[in-house]
Amino acid sequence: MQTGKEAVPVSVFPITQATSTVFSDLYFRQVFLFFIEAGTKRIIDAEDNEIVAHAGDLLVLPQESMVTMENRPKMENNYRAMGIAYSNESVTTVFDRQLANAKPQIQHIRADSNQPAMLVPHIKETLELKNLQPYLRTHRLLEPLFWLKHHNFHVHVLIEESLLARVRKIIEGDISRPWTSGEVATQLAMSEPTMRRRLAKNGQGFAKILLNTRLEYGLSLLQTTTTSISLIAYDSGFKTPSHFADVFKKRFGIPPKSIRVRPE
Repeated sequence: MQTGKEAVPVSVFPITQATSTVFSDLYFRQVFLFFIEAGTKRIIDAEDNEIVAHAGDLLVLPQESMVTMENRPKMENNYRAMGIAYSNESVTTVFDRQLANAKPQIQHIRADSNQPAMLVPHIKETLELKNLQPYLRTHRLLEPLFWLKHHNFHVHVLIEESLLARVRKIIEGDISRPWTSGEVATQLAMSEPTMRRRLAKNGQGFAKILLNTRLEYGLSLLQTTTTSISLIAYDSGFKTPSHFADVFKKRFGIPPKSIRVRPE
């Protein structure tokens, strides 16, 4: 999923969703924290391990996670969570880089053990301080990482990003641009055939990566903003809102409006 441009070291997203649905193969290029505030979140990782997090829990997704995710509203209330994306540089101010052969796991920190929800008011207070200097805001938003370290949880970033991550990072930098594989390959300083061949080895064609990056960016805007669906479609790089709605429903199983509006 789109998690903020790399120039922003820490990005915070208030997430809401009205309808329960399963999102398959969501990609998180950066380290991402989910503080569950209402409802539940179910995650299945690449090894088919299932985690169900409830209100008050914290989920920590490592860099370059590929997961299936379901956000479940509770009764008449929407699903709500606070998401925080950390750039690689911000994580390495607190933790060491991950060994290349290590396999970081999703971490589930339960409300009844370490009470991670105590961090949420502090984060919200930081965001509400309009006159706070940017470097102070960033430092305060790093406190969840320091809290994790204090409680002996480890968050690492990889020594070297994968090609998929590098490609998606370029696309995310200008999401509405009509990218071609040749343009992206040029920015990566490699030939287009080489890039295509290396992506194909991991089952990731360029056209699919481009479409998924745009769809996941649109999904994140639906969950975290009140921007109109038409504007989200254009901002995500789609030529028409109807095209966005069609491919969104084809991938996620529901129309974009259902993210915000409960079915009658």
